[in-house]
Order: sequence, then structure tokens, then C-alpha cells
Amino acid sequence: MDHLQQLISRYPSLISIESEIVSSFEIISESFSHFGKLIIAGNGGSAADAEHIVGELMKNFNIKRKLSDNLINKFSNLDSETANYLISKLQPGLPAISLSNHSSINTACINDIDSDIIFAQQVNIYGNEGDTFLGISTSGNSKNVVYAAATAKCKKMNVIALSGNDGGKIKQFADVSIIVPEKEVYKIQELHLPIYHCLCLMLEERFFG
Repeated sequence: MDHLQQLISRYPSLISIESEIVSSFEIISESFSHFGKLIIAGNGGSAADAEHIVGELMKNFNIKRKLSDNLINKFSNLDSETANYLISKLQPGLPAISLSNHSSINTACINDIDSDIIFAQQVNIYGNEGDTFLGISTSGNSKNVVYAAATAKCKKMNVIALSGNDGGKIKQFADVSIIVPEKEVYKIQELHLPIYHCLCLMLEERFFG
């Protein structure tokens, strides 16, 4: 837990939610260990955070990651140029999906159904029992994120909420709510980033360290 201790030393106010961060790490680790995935949704700055998390998990973050010997052997059956390129460039990662950037399905839902259903619709299709849904909302009340969390819960997915203020409505659907001790949006977002960076570092160490 060195990464977590470093986080708390840099942001002492987060000691009040240390156990929630640990629980979130354990939940996501369990999903990945059983070949599940992490599905993330948020709006505005939280949409950018969702994309940021995916980027840290899907390729190397702080540790050099090596392909498995099994996959390297399979690539070796290809022509040498292709094999050498893929073996030297590809990296293993952890499966994560951000729902914010899927413009075709999102705009189709907005046009044909309702704007608040965009994330719930994707969770309904992508999500499987044992996957984890991470809903990011500074207020905890973003309707499209709350509906996605409710859908995830009904599909027997794990649900983690990352929010601020009093945690909002999403916390009723969450197995764990990481509620940062701030009330203003920008201050909440400023604490969300080091928290999810810490989670990504811990997950990378767990699976690739």
C-alpha cells in the first residue's frame, strides 16, 4: 500500500476516506482477477477523468509491462517483420471502457430515447455480472450516471461512486462511495485525480509488478 500512503501524505484530508479507497481497489482487483472489466462514466470534466483512467489501465502507466510468453510464442508464427513489431510494441493492459466518448450510440439514445439513458443503455449491453462500474459525479446526482449505477446494480455488477459534497443519490446504488471532503466542483475534481491515479498505480503493481 505504498502508493496509498504517499497519497495520504500529499493530501492529508483524504485520510477520512482511506478505507473506501482500499475497498475500491479490492473490488476492481477482484473483477480483473476473474476476467471482468471496469466500465466508467462521467460528464464534462468527469468524462475526461473517465478517459484518463482508461488510458492509464490499458497501457503501461508507471511500470514497464511485458507480454506473456504464450502470446509472444503465438506472434512468432507470423512473418518476422510483423512478429518483431508487435512483440516490441504491444503491451498488456487491464480492460476498461469509458462510456462518454461513444458518440454514435450516445447521440442515437439522445435522439431516439432520452438523454439521461445514454450510460445506462451501454451498461445494459456491456456489463456482466462481476464487472465493476465506476460512476464519477462531483455532486453524485448526475442523472445519467445514477441511472447507469442503478442498471449496473441490477445486473449484479460491482458499483463504485466517486463524488463529493454529501455523495448524492448515486451512493444508494454503490457498494463503495468515495466522497471527497470538498463541496466546490473544481476542488472536488482536484482530489478525484490523485485518487484515481493512486488506484491505477495500485492496480498496475498488483497485476504487473
